[in-house]
Amino acid sequence: MLIFKPQEIEKLILLLKSGQTVVFPTETSYGLGCDATNRDAVEKVFKIKEREWNKLLLVVVPNIKMAKKYLVWNETLQKLAKKYWPGPLTVVGDYRHRNWFGKNLVIGVVSEQKTIAVRITADPFLKEISKRLGQPLVATSANLAGDGEIYGAEEIKTIFSDRPNSPDILVDGGELKRNKPTTVVSVLGNDLKILREGEIKVKI
Repeated sequence: MLIFKPQEIEKLILLLKSGQTVVFPTETSYGLGCDATNRDAVEKVFKIKEREWNKLLLVVVPNIKMAKKYLVWNETLQKLAKKYWPGPLTVVGDYRHRNWFGKNLVIGVVSEQKTIAVRITADPFLKEISKRLGQPLVATSANLAGDGEIYGAEEIKTIFSDRPNSPDILVDGGELKRNKPTTVVSVLGNDLKILREGEIKVKI
């Protein structure tokens, strides 16, 4: 596993575009990600986490403009976006492109039911990465499936040091503040449902 500093963004973007998997600091805990349009990289994220294949991976986008490219936009989403984005809110919504080749996102990022989980991050580092990548960035938690959140780079190194599937790169942000996880809601049609209450309490 290569160790990067947060300042090495240009090099990191090139490696993400080439299909590498990366652990990085986020506004909550350490995240594990890759280019959401790269099937091999997405499959590797599932293997690294030992995650069930039917569990959707979250993606981060830098702004509402990109979110609208992938989500079926409606009045409920508009209200949520205006009030809570950018910020620690993840929305599971209908995927805009019924044709898989519409925007090149792959299974695992888009569910078999054609839904997608999206967040517009408020974290400056993550925002810059997703903006420069020019594609949605997978940003699932960097823990193994079923384990707790990880807040320290040294813990990442320990957990993945001798595993058969490990991330290609670690962006070492040191020890992170222990913030609550993101709130997760679903917006299917205009129906709003709270799936997990975290950093914020959603009211619209």
